[in-house]
Amino acid sequence: MWRVWLLFDPRKSLVALFTFLFVLALLIHFILLSTAKYNWIEGSSGAAPAASQNSSLPAG
Repeated sequence: MWRVWLLFDPRKSLVALFTFLFVLALLIHFILLSTAKYNWIEGSSGAAPAASQNSSLPAG
């Protein structure tokens, strides 16, 4: 296994690997944000607004 690192520079290889993984993670998150089910920022479109779920309290 150590002979593999004689073919590739370890620093460049690890930087390339981490860059690829970071871009892949961003891509996965943006794909999930584009779906209605997994959009955690805007919430699911099927849920009722929070204001309509609040009941008014009796005065006094």
